[in-house]
Amino acid sequence: QVQVVESGGGLAQAGGSLKLSCSASGFRGGDVAMGWFRQAPGNERERVACTSWSGRDIYYANSVRGRFTLSRDNTKNELYLQMNSLESSDTAMYYCAALQGKYTEYDMCRLPLRQRVGFWGQGTQVTVSS
Repeated sequence: QVQVVESGGGLAQAGGSLKLSCSASGFRGGDVAMGWFRQAPGNERERVACTSWSGRDIYYANSVRGRFTLSRDNTKNELYLQMNSLESSDTAMYYCAALQGKYTEYDMCRLPLRQRVGFWGQGTQVTVSS
């Protein structure tokens, strides 16, 4: 049974930092693409950053590029999001998703939203106070 679990959310001041972690377990075999998404109240869920199945290729949304850094431990299917220079607009529920198959970082950031495929965690709240 596949499980995706996020941790590390919380409250931060504008300009501060937080680090999110995600662990995906239960996959049979490798080739797992992973990514972070977020949803603010009243908004649709949007992509934040994603890795390809190999972990070598990363996509960042324009809104976070240069401030957020995605990293991954492929041996454990663990994904991390270091968030620096936080802004109030970063306030949202952050979700981790995982998709098995040789997907690019672009497909990983697109398919779970459009085709409702993949496995999702329950989310972790990030609140940035100004």
